[in-house]
Amino acid sequence: MAPGILVEEAQSTADAAPSVFKHKNAYRNQNAPRDIFPDGIRTSGQHPPLYDVLKPYSEFPKEITGPTVWKREDFVNNPERWVHPFTDEEVQELSDTADAFIASGTPLTGISQENFPLPKLGKVLTNFRDDLLNGKGFILFKRFPADVWGAEKNAVAYMGLGTYLGYFLSQNGRGHVLGHVKDVGDDPTQIHTVRIYRTTARQFFHADDGDIVGLLCVHRAQEGGESDIVSVHHVWNTLQQEHPDVAELLTKPIWYFDRKGEVSEGQQEWVRQPVVYLENGGKGRLYCKWDPYYVKSLTRFSDKGLIPALSEEQLRAMQILEETCQRLALHMILEVGDIQFLSNAHLLHARTAYKDFAPPAPRRHLLRLWLATPESEGGWALPMPDSDEKKRGGIQVNNTPPKAPLDAE
Repeated sequence: MAPGILVEEAQSTADAAPSVFKHKNAYRNQNAPRDIFPDGIRTSGQHPPLYDVLKPYSEFPKEITGPTVWKREDFVNNPERWVHPFTDEEVQELSDTADAFIASGTPLTGISQENFPLPKLGKVLTNFRDDLLNGKGFILFKRFPADVWGAEKNAVAYMGLGTYLGYFLSQNGRGHVLGHVKDVGDDPTQIHTVRIYRTTARQFFHADDGDIVGLLCVHRAQEGGESDIVSVHHVWNTLQQEHPDVAELLTKPIWYFDRKGEVSEGQQEWVRQPVVYLENGGKGRLYCKWDPYYVKSLTRFSDKGLIPALSEEQLRAMQILEETCQRLALHMILEVGDIQFLSNAHLLHARTAYKDFAPPAPRRHLLRLWLATPESEGGWALPMPDSDEKKRGGIQVNNTPPKAPLDAE
């Protein structure tokens, strides 16, 4: 089996036997060679779901209740419910710990709670972690000194915060565990090869390949680049009332997602899966895995008959899902020094298109983290072969080592 592959993948597509998709070794990625992976843990990567445990639509709830169901009106005029400005004391603790970490010479890819102690702020982050996983699913931190600290200290302090929320995941085939949302000149029309975060184009509502995503604003755009988030559970309830046929279609494993060439040896170029799932045990909650760019970019395979083309019903469902998300979303603008952490299980997020300031002004720049929260540490019980891997999800190509570049590359 090729390095980096956790499960055996069928060579056929839609008719793959469920018995093929079985967990091979629950601890393989958690005992990775430290000469490649400094913390001894390799990102698991993208995998097909365990088809034999997927639930039929008849078992999905017709209405979801609880703290994960929220409306824009709950928060738009109540920032105290979702905004946490770092106190002077918290900033000082973070600064001192970051300085000590830098002085230690430890590589940034090896940062952890153990070597980045935050006795007071760490407790605050732990409380917010529970709300991210089991509550409203988002938090906006303010007063991070991004415009005062240099690139290295920003990266160290930001990743240090992240260690209290989850495990860092590789976000692309290059192994980047510290991502950079920044226009690097890629062509956004070439969606079969280009990742949209590397352009100025609009990002439609989507979820990333990790349990939690974090975004730290270092530089703002001249205009645009604003953020929208929405409760998947509120969207689901709305679809049940307005378009139950769309809700049902989203539960079927007929959706093909592009890997855009970021695959390990022997893996297929796509993953077939539903858009919405029920947990495989746990609390039985509904979660969503979606990105329309990754669904629309597969014509190079459907044109050859390797996978089905999107049906009219699917195209309609995609449009209704996006329109529903736009109608229900909470809008926010990230200022320099703001950090947004979001759940990818029960939130979808989007970004408006933007325009940068003319050179020599810096371009819009966000530092991004993808964080994993395994099932045994309070994460959702996913119907995936790596549900209890520490670094479940993410994008891992063979044994590409993790990197934490200080700027886009």
